[in-house]
Amino acid sequence: MPTNPTTMTAAVWDAADTMSVRDLPLPQVPPGWALVRVLYNGICGTDLAIVHGAHPRAEAGLVPGHEIVGTVVSPGDSGPEAGATVVVEPLISCGDCRACRAGATHVCRDLKLYGIDAPGGLAEYVALPPAVLHRLPDGVDPRVGALVEPLAVAVHAVSTARVDDGDVVAVAGGGPIGVLTALVARHAGAARVIVSEPSAWRREVLADLGLTVVPGDRTLTDVVLEHTGGEGADLTFDAAGHPAVTPELTAATRVLGSVVVVGVHKAPAPVDLRAVCFKELSVRGVRVYTRADVVRAIELVATDALGLDRVPVQVFPLTEVSAAVAAAADGGAALKVLVTPAGGEA
Repeated sequence: MPTNPTTMTAAVWDAADTMSVRDLPLPQVPPGWALVRVLYNGICGTDLAIVHGAHPRAEAGLVPGHEIVGTVVSPGDSGPEAGATVVVEPLISCGDCRACRAGATHVCRDLKLYGIDAPGGLAEYVALPPAVLHRLPDGVDPRVGALVEPLAVAVHAVSTARVDDGDVVAVAGGGPIGVLTALVARHAGAARVIVSEPSAWRREVLADLGLTVVPGDRTLTDVVLEHTGGEGADLTFDAAGHPAVTPELTAATRVLGSVVVVGVHKAPAPVDLRAVCFKELSVRGVRVYTRADVVRAIELVATDALGLDRVPVQVFPLTEVSAAVAAAADGGAALKVLVTPAGGEA
């Protein structure tokens, strides 16, 4: 870090489909907080919604980005020391609502996030409270560490669903969250994980990861019934968040099975409630993750339990953030797009 810097480079969301890269004042660090130099920041669907002007809370002038891995420059009054590589748990909870008082801060009634409601990681530096910083074990590639935040979403979904040894799991959607959910479910003991995905390139990635892939000319339900003697999946995860998949969720799931909604739908979607009744299905929504889920995600990364180095990643310098956003939206060259303020040298 330069001696006594006063400015930093940051990506700013100015208006719908308009990003700029500019110099901003270095973050003011509140008492007790840490200053973190960003190594990588992942681009996710929420960031795309912000850029397109479709996120209800984002305001012009925001520095987006919440999938952050970085190095502590100035430590807080607790937490990781200077020089530590950290991943960020970017949730901001109120601490006062019923959910927070019950310890379920991840479903706070007024949940906010760094990168949406406060400056995020598409910048050289970000100021954060030490409580949201998790040390990344030595030897872990920070580019893989950048997957911890979305991986925590998958860990939370699978642990909430209670995948058991021998289960057949279906996943609708083979984007980053769908792939990570499938890998975590397999690691949790699922005997077979079947994934549907409209992108032919992503289907190849899924197959290379050893997952059962639904061919482009077939449906998730068809393939699941074929592999289960007509019974259906024990658990079906909606990682697509698209109304086109909702008929499959109940059709592909066995009697007394479970449907878990991971992807965030942009609008109400039709669900076959008669199938829910006749099959006595359990339908469960999940939202982000708990602190324990983040810790577990770091453990999975540190032990290389999922082989995440095989997940195709594309890295862009911060100065090319608009190209990074376009690549993330296209999804045809990498499963996860990362941005680095270090110009690719981090």
